[in-house]
Amino acid sequence: MRAFSYLPHPSRVVFGAGALQHLGREIEALGARRALVLSTPGQAAQAERVAALLGERAAGVFARAVMHVPIESAQEARREAQRLGADCAVAIGGGSTTGLGKAIALESGLPILAIPTTYAGSEVTPIYGITEGGVKKTGRDAKVLPRTVIYDPELTLSLPVPLSVASGLNALAHAAEGLYAHDGNPITELMAQEGLRAMAAALPGLVADARDLAARGDALYGAWLCGIVLGQVSMGLHHKLCHTLGGSFNLPHAEVHAVVLPHALAYNAAAAPEAMARIAAALGEPEAAQAPQAVQRLAARLGAPLSLRAIGMPEGGLDRAADLAVQAAYPNPRPLERAALRALLQRAFDGAAPRG
Repeated sequence: MRAFSYLPHPSRVVFGAGALQHLGREIEALGARRALVLSTPGQAAQAERVAALLGERAAGVFARAVMHVPIESAQEARREAQRLGADCAVAIGGGSTTGLGKAIALESGLPILAIPTTYAGSEVTPIYGITEGGVKKTGRDAKVLPRTVIYDPELTLSLPVPLSVASGLNALAHAAEGLYAHDGNPITELMAQEGLRAMAAALPGLVADARDLAARGDALYGAWLCGIVLGQVSMGLHHKLCHTLGGSFNLPHAEVHAVVLPHALAYNAAAAPEAMARIAAALGEPEAAQAPQAVQRLAARLGAPLSLRAIGMPEGGLDRAADLAVQAAYPNPRPLERAALRALLQRAFDGAAPRG
């Protein structure tokens, strides 16, 4: 019998089309009276809508969340929360906004209510990331985990298809890497395989019809499962490499994951055959050895970027990225080899086929 430990995270999830209508009830359940609403500048209108729904419970709107949570942005948001006397934060948007909420909670302990409008999955993990001096540092702390998550697929209808695809592939990465995590367990493996299946099935329908609410709902369901997996296990090569690329070269978070995932899987494939079999099965690929290629084919079929070059990575930065990737030790099925990682990065930069 396999030995394992499993500790579920105590988040409340409210799921369904129109679920945003329950926001006031959920804020009251938190015992909060003054909520600071967070968003990116591009989602300021949604943040204002949330503030209007909260009425007197809205302390204000901070619509200045940015990618990779620069330390300066986190500090500004913390000061604003303190100035307004906020006793909770409502984060509406994707991983950037949720990450800003987590940065506030890390220092203040304020409870967070997350309203995801992408498939980032950050809303159900105790993982935070803050970028300082061009380096993105991540950590885990139970107090940054949002207390409540409202999943309303209607709020994702305005997410452009290319961003929906990249965000969905980002979610796939959470589950795929969770399948070979050294601290995984049978529960997370079930969630990972179902999350992979649900997301891979939802994305083609979403691409075919961006207003398909059922596909949007299925994608949110898949993202939720994939996010739970990420929050339960240790991150390996894929996530560490993406954090390095995103934080050091200011590349778009979801797109980096979409490009790197097939190559990271190929790097680890020989050392994690059972994980590859589960990934292949979830994607409808009969050959386990073809799991990395199946992920890249899915990305291509969905119109996602396939190369780091296409998303703004400078080729001159590949050596530095390889050096950064091996600086800190972390668990991974295959040992980290600088030369092999440099070759992986080159293939990802060129958009070549993945290979180990």
